[in-house]
Amino acid sequence: QAERLTKEAFEPFGDVVEAPPFSGRGYFETDLRDSRATAKPRLWMLTKQPAGPLPLTIDMLERHEFSSQTFVPIDIGRWLIVVAPFATDGGPAVDRVRAFLAGPHQGVGYHRNIWHSGLYVFDRPARLSVFQWLDGTSSDEERVSVPPFVVTEAANGR
Repeated sequence: QAERLTKEAFEPFGDVVEAPPFSGRGYFETDLRDSRATAKPRLWMLTKQPAGPLPLTIDMLERHEFSSQTFVPIDIGRWLIVVAPFATDGGPAVDRVRAFLAGPHQGVGYHRNIWHSGLYVFDRPARLSVFQWLDGTSSDEERVSVPPFVVTEAANGR
C-alpha cells in the first residue's frame, strides 16, 4: 500500500526535498554522490504522462549502484515512489517493498544502490528535473524483472 511520503519513513532509502512554504531558499543535506572517478554530474529535465490510477502492477525495478539520483518536481500532481531493500541474493526484496505517494511540493533523492521502480505520475502530465552521476557505461543503471506486485493506495495516502 502506498503511504504518504514523509522524511522519516523514506530515510532508509534517501532524502525528501520539499519547497519551502514561505519566500526564501530551502537548503538540503542531500546525498549527491558517486563512487566512480569517471562519472560526471548530469542534470536533465523529464516529462512524464500520467499512469493509470492506482492500483498499479509493477514488474521491474532498477538501481544505480554507484550514484545517487534526485528528482525535483517542476510541475507535477501526485506521484508514486516504490523502493525495495536488498534480498539475501543481492537483488530486490520484493516481499519488503515500500510505496509512497508524494505531493506536488515534494522531491526525492535516492541514495546510491537503492532498488526502485520507474517514475509514475498521476493527475496530469508532469515535469521534473533529475540529477545523477553518469559515466556512460552499463554501470549507470541496472534493471531487473521481478515477480509482479500490485501497489494500492493506503488509507493515509493522498
